[in-house]
Amino acid sequence: MYVVVGLGNPGKDYTNTRHNVGFNTIDLIAKRNNIDLNKIKFKSVYGEGLIGREKVILVKPQTYMNNSGITVKELTQFYKLPVEDIIVIVDDIDIGFADIRIKAKGSAGSHNGLKSIIYHLQEDKFPRVKIGIGKKHPEQDLADFVLSRFSKEETPDIEDSISKAAEAVEAIIQEDIESAMNKFNTKSNKAQD
Repeated sequence: MYVVVGLGNPGKDYTNTRHNVGFNTIDLIAKRNNIDLNKIKFKSVYGEGLIGREKVILVKPQTYMNNSGITVKELTQFYKLPVEDIIVIVDDIDIGFADIRIKAKGSAGSHNGLKSIIYHLQEDKFPRVKIGIGKKHPEQDLADFVLSRFSKEETPDIEDSISKAAEAVEAIIQEDIESAMNKFNTKSNKAQD
């Protein structure tokens, strides 16, 4: 069984902000796989279903980003899950805009949601699917940037990325992380196409 956690902030004020691409990806995976996000527990909204033949739980923590680890810890303890079977979908300011990057493990970098998960699990060996949300302007506050919405010009690219991130999660679950990394960890520069 896999638990797929999309990071974001609950509430209308945060809908479709840069920081909520994890939530948006969970919504898309749920839609693609006919999974209803209709349960409330573990300080989250979640749904259970299948991706291929694998049982999955899709999760949107409702704790706000900085406390995402509380939800992840409660889930792992309840289901007695190995940390490798938790896939986290997260926004990233350090990769190219609209790029997708899959990593099997690693540090949190500057991301408070990942910091919280690593702190609560005391472990960083969980796969993550990162979505590049762009870079802030030099004089812009980071919190203001990640809580901003995408421009009209950026929206088609980010929607495409969310779609790719959903496919990447499905590939990790149905194939394995290595083949998913080989398929999705490519630069988005158009010269390669």
